[in-house]
Amino acid sequence: QVQLVESGGGLVQAGGSLRLSCAASGSILSVAAMGWYRQVPGEQRVLVARIARSGSTNYTDSVKGRFTISRDNARNTVYLQMNRLEPEDTAVYYCNGGFLILSPTGPRYSEVWGQGTLVTVSS
Repeated sequence: QVQLVESGGGLVQAGGSLRLSCAASGSILSVAAMGWYRQVPGEQRVLVARIARSGSTNYTDSVKGRFTISRDNARNTVYLQMNRLEPEDTAVYYCNGGFLILSPTGPRYSEVWGQGTLVTVSS
C-alpha cells in the first residue's frame, strides 16, 4: 500500500503564490512519474504538470511559465510551485504517482491518487 499526503493548498489573491507538496509513504520499491492534476466541480480532472523519474517535465499550456513541478526522489516527494496565480487556477489539486510496491505476492506496479487539496484564488 502507498499513501499520498498533500499539503499547501489555501486561499490566495490573484498574482500570489502557493507551493503544494505531496509525500508518498508505504512499501515503495521505486517511484515512476508523479504529477499534479486539478478538478473544478462539474468538470473532468485534468493534468497540470508531470515529472518523470529522470526529471523531465511537461505542463498544460495554461500554466507554462507560472508553475514549476519538482521532485525529491530521496524523500518520495513531489512539489508544485505556483506563481502568478489566477482565479482560473481555482480547483482541487490532486497528486498522482506510479509506484513499484512490495506486496504479499511480490513486486507490482500501482497508480495512486492523493485526497486532494483546495486552491482558491480570489480576484
